[in-house]
Amino acid sequence: MSRRTRLPAGHQHLADILFDQGFGERRVCDGLILKGLVQVNGETVDDPDAAYPADRLTLVVDGQPWATHVQALVMLHKPAGYECSLKPGAWPGVHNLLPVPLRRRGLQPVGRLDQDTTGLLLLTDDGPLLHKLTSPKKNVPKVYEVTCKHPVTQAMCDKLLKGVVLDDDPVPVAAHAAERVWPDGAPADAAGETLHLRLTLLQGKYHQVKRMVAAVGNRVEGLHRSSIGRLALPADLAPGQWRWVEDPAIVLP
Repeated sequence: MSRRTRLPAGHQHLADILFDQGFGERRVCDGLILKGLVQVNGETVDDPDAAYPADRLTLVVDGQPWATHVQALVMLHKPAGYECSLKPGAWPGVHNLLPVPLRRRGLQPVGRLDQDTTGLLLLTDDGPLLHKLTSPKKNVPKVYEVTCKHPVTQAMCDKLLKGVVLDDDPVPVAAHAAERVWPDGAPADAAGETLHLRLTLLQGKYHQVKRMVAAVGNRVEGLHRSSIGRLALPADLAPGQWRWVEDPAIVLP
């Protein structure tokens, strides 16, 4: 099929699909196909102009399994020691943890986590979705597991819920939820002190968790994001691993 041939809606030539998925320039993609290094739904295809639906196609490219996504949304279990910046400085960037095709697609982090913060990070090349997820008007809840230097009191939680003033804004910022937690699974009304706080925020200000905790007289020693919207970090996704998010609606309120 010639590349000048009109294709059905949602279809692309195989070489163009590989290019859009991040497998290299078109001549590179043509070469991979002509060398018999590309399988589509289990069958080797050697025609770069073969047409297929562009989304949710099962490929194997030079031995690498790949499910095509016209718009990419992935979750990453961010380990400590990585920056979310596209131009990292003192620390390696989180993009180093992604496969080369996704790096070529220029995925943007949905919000930022400090280099010493771990947990759930979303990345996407879908501009409208990125705007929805980062817009303060959307009120996307984000849950953080906080380890503090000093015991967390109920009075601290009450202040966080009521709102605290940060140094760059006279308007108080309130947590959506704040509760003391015990790592051993004890209920929230358990007796005894705890250094652990579960904090849910709707905003995304710079160093917000650390500054809010400091505003109530404590200090963050460890910080981990456990969920965004209705998407929780899977227990079987190890630090440094990534996974497709198949339904973007799960991260929207």
